[in-house]
Amino acid sequence: MLTVTSVNVNGLRAATRKGFLPWLAETAAEVICLQEVRAEPEQLPAEARTPEGWHTVFAPASAATKGRAGVALYTRREPDAVRIGFGSTEFDSSGRYVEADLPGVTVASLYLPSGDVGTPRQEEKERFMAEFLPYLKALRERAAADGREVLICGDWNIAHTEADIKNWRGNRKNSGFLPEEREWLSQVFAETSGYTDVMRALHPGATGPYTWWSYMGRAFDNDSGWRIDLHVATKGLAGRAIKGWVERANSHPERWSDHAPVTVAYGAVR
Repeated sequence: MLTVTSVNVNGLRAATRKGFLPWLAETAAEVICLQEVRAEPEQLPAEARTPEGWHTVFAPASAATKGRAGVALYTRREPDAVRIGFGSTEFDSSGRYVEADLPGVTVASLYLPSGDVGTPRQEEKERFMAEFLPYLKALRERAAADGREVLICGDWNIAHTEADIKNWRGNRKNSGFLPEEREWLSQVFAETSGYTDVMRALHPGATGPYTWWSYMGRAFDNDSGWRIDLHVATKGLAGRAIKGWVERANSHPERWSDHAPVTVAYGAVR
């Protein structure tokens, strides 16, 4: 079994104060992919930076984007190799992507830009997507040649279908549910790209399960959420997915992030 969890922590220092560490102590995951860490490693408490029993790698954002992003990987065993970024001059220092080689599989943590229609942030998101899709295809091809699977977990900041967002009618012109963004995700999941939305494959036809709820209003209590935190895997690994679930808090006060951890148990990779 390989159990992998992905979660946008909405600031790891804040999450550490709110309940991330008790969750970490109890998780059965072998790999944890974090997004929006929003801190340099030396700014984190030791129990979050180097927790006992874990190997950690952090890809913080550069000074120009400090406080906006940052991704990390926690693995029970030491990775065979680690790579930060995907060969992008613009984005490799922005704390958006890190990947590690484990036996039979490359696992990555992704924080795709959130965007905002009509602003430079949306243009940044579009540039990222344009560069990232060819990389995904090349990564899959390299991994296949080496007999490996690929799993990219993270906050993709796009709800793919109407089933992935509660208020889809009201968000058709907003970043995260734009037609061109959804089409881009369709290209990721196309046969030519070779990737599968694992949670959707495990829950076909279901509404959600949502992974992010705004702190505004009563979005969490009303389950008015978005499913934007995804496990995206090559076909072979996706076919070994046994069970996937969202670790939704029991109540609003018990949340330690505005996102919930998304966990999938996979059968033996090798």
